Amino acid sequence: MTEVQTVQGAVDAQDLGIVLAHEHVRFRDEAVSEQWPGRYDEQLELDAALVAVHAAAEHGVRTIVDATAMFGGRDVRFMKRVAEETGVGIVACTGIYSYDYLPHYFENRDADVMADHFVEDIEVGIQGTGIRAGFLKCAADAAGVTENVEKIHRAVARASLQTGAPIMAHSMPAVPTGPRQIEIFREEGVDLSRVQIAHCGDSEDVGHIESLLAEGVYVGLDRYGLEMYLPIDKRNATAAELLRRGHAERLIISQDFCASIDWFPPEAAEAFEAQGAIRNWSMTLVFEEVVPALRELGVMDDAGFQTIFVDNPRRWLTGG
Repeated sequence: MTEVQTVQGAVDAQDLGIVLAHEHVRFRDEAVSEQWPGRYDEQLELDAALVAVHAAAEHGVRTIVDATAMFGGRDVRFMKRVAEETGVGIVACTGIYSYDYLPHYFENRDADVMADHFVEDIEVGIQGTGIRAGFLKCAADAAGVTENVEKIHRAVARASLQTGAPIMAHSMPAVPTGPRQIEIFREEGVDLSRVQIAHCGDSEDVGHIESLLAEGVYVGLDRYGLEMYLPIDKRNATAAELLRRGHAERLIISQDFCASIDWFPPEAAEAFEAQGAIRNWSMTLVFEEVVPALRELGVMDDAGFQTIFVDNPRRWLTGG
């Protein structure tokens, strides 16, 4: 039996069911929330997470891959409470979500020491609990693959080699960061079939995405609802073309939805909606609009749905 670690313990990979492979039940700055906890409403955040996950469950979702790492306010106790109250499994990660900054603690230690921290999360438990990480997370964005970003990627790669855990790498196609991220993983000896390059769906450049797929990685078309990066019709056109070209077995479709996020004041969400920067951003958009659109275009049937929402996340998580 191949198992996947969730916040409620190991589960048989065959029981993961329909998976949303890139979401967040909560995203917040851990330094601010630690120093000024009164600025946060824990119950409001929990309620938002429960509403979002229950809604996903109504569409048959049984597992959510939560990509919240260090600097995103990762809190596995919170994730476990959401899982317990919704009946939906949550797979937590380890790693560091940074576009360049590292605290002096990691800046003045080498990548192997950083990797040891990630390995502890995978093999022992996160934040003093027995809850173990199911995958590794790193990121590269507008700044590109800086020295610190490369260090994180190499540490993630080394932890993956030691533990067998898969990797999710936030990318920015506009730069683009994906090719360099893959190059680092290859240099470190990572099996690229265990790597997911996230946010490729922010680009209409099918050729660029295919160049990443040719390396054997999974690609994330995983920011549905974030119109600020690319509108849904263009995202669907890209997804449809990739499906027509036979890439279904390497695609991850999700929303990168944050049930709550502290990057902006709460009232900003209405302004973003009004400006068209976000639209129906949720944990259900892909089921309500994307899958029906792809079915109508004739590029997704029941078998294709099974491939993208059941088989691909399971294969990425397990290597099976």
